[in-house]
Amino acid sequence: MASSGQGSRGHPRSRGRTWSRTGPDRATLAVVGVICAVAGFFVLGIVLGPVAIVCGRLAMGRSWAGSRPVPAVVALVLGIIDTVLAVLGLIGAATPGYGMF
Repeated sequence: MASSGQGSRGHPRSRGRTWSRTGPDRATLAVVGVICAVAGFFVLGIVLGPVAIVCGRLAMGRSWAGSRPVPAVVALVLGIIDTVLAVLGLIGAATPGYGMF
């Protein structure tokens, strides 16, 4: 009989295979972040920019050191640019005159 995480042969599961499979993985979060950042340049940048930042940060993992996936960094940088441009657009629209554009 198998009990307490051991298979029928009596060998415990390896440490690399015990992760939770219910949450989204990092590659998916990075791609979602890039899509939100690119879409944010056209519509709802004030909303999609921070979403891209959060997705990019979660996809990068816990540390800034070491190798990071390129889509995660792209999502983070584009999300920051997108958010800054949206805030500048709102500031320009709120001031009297012609606005930003």
